[in-house]
Amino acid sequence: MNTVGGLMNRIGSAFVWIIELTKKYSGLMALFGFGTGLFSLWQVEQREQFAQFFAILMVVGWVWLTGEYWLRKGLLKKFGVSLSKDLTSFVTQLLHQETLFFALPFFLAATDWDQPQALFTSLLLFCAVVAVIDPLYNKLLTRRRALFLVYHCFSLFAVLMVVLPLLFFMTTTQSLGLALSISALLSIPSIRPLLAQPGRWRLPVLVLLLVTLVTAIWFGRSLIPAPVLRLNDIQISQQLDYEQRLPGSAFTELTLAQLQEGVYAYTSVRAPRGLKEQIYHEWVHNGESVERIRLDISGGREQGYRAWTRKQQFPHHAVGKWKIRVVTDSGQLLGAISFTVTP
Repeated sequence: MNTVGGLMNRIGSAFVWIIELTKKYSGLMALFGFGTGLFSLWQVEQREQFAQFFAILMVVGWVWLTGEYWLRKGLLKKFGVSLSKDLTSFVTQLLHQETLFFALPFFLAATDWDQPQALFTSLLLFCAVVAVIDPLYNKLLTRRRALFLVYHCFSLFAVLMVVLPLLFFMTTTQSLGLALSISALLSIPSIRPLLAQPGRWRLPVLVLLLVTLVTAIWFGRSLIPAPVLRLNDIQISQQLDYEQRLPGSAFTELTLAQLQEGVYAYTSVRAPRGLKEQIYHEWVHNGESVERIRLDISGGREQGYRAWTRKQQFPHHAVGKWKIRVVTDSGQLLGAISFTVTP
């Protein structure tokens, strides 16, 4: 037992030394997280093991954080090794840094900055900046446990939206639902310090907060980019080369007579190798959706999976603004293109 205890003490000392080192160079750790995210984004198209390896590291980190309370109070205490709350708080902050900066390149690449989804990615970027500025992180989060819970849940949700498709080839709809469920469940241990405070109202209020957050994200899912899908190209044309799988001349305006010849909507969507996804070309006329056409795509092609739809039947009053929105099965926008029909 003494030998085991001594070994655990040495491991604990080494762990503390590593943490102190990361404290000293916390900015570099955030840079490392961003670098691994960029590297994974690049490697994901080649289906290399590196992207999945970094994704697994993120999952392991969150599993450790979830069981940290019981680990600290149980196994480590049994061998006479204890971790201070300050130390575990710093590890939590470090994990937030790595998580957010790992996920950030995926969301930056997938975001259409002319659409409302830019708000989500901007919020993600703000949260990442907060994680690396110690005074801001401590002032905003560590002293406000309810806000910390929201931040914690949001960070986990963001990384799961990236990790689940990479590791398990889940569609965006599956990833979104599971990411919400897991982030809510794994955020429950964060409620523990709040429940230790007096007041019967704390538990129902915190549960309500968590449920409200998850519900808001689900109903606002159209504002969330699909981080592992990227629209490489979108064009509209009245001709298509079926052999080359390429569109003809593009246009931005058609007459009503020309419209009757039909319109091709051509898209190229980049996705991880092995991922099969359903996307839709949604045809919108003067702000009203008139048709959704489903396309099945497969990931792995560097230039993206090329597919198209052709619309030949248009309403009698087709004059006006038309938009073709490329969306996932869960309603997440990948991109859009517009054209005008004149009399």
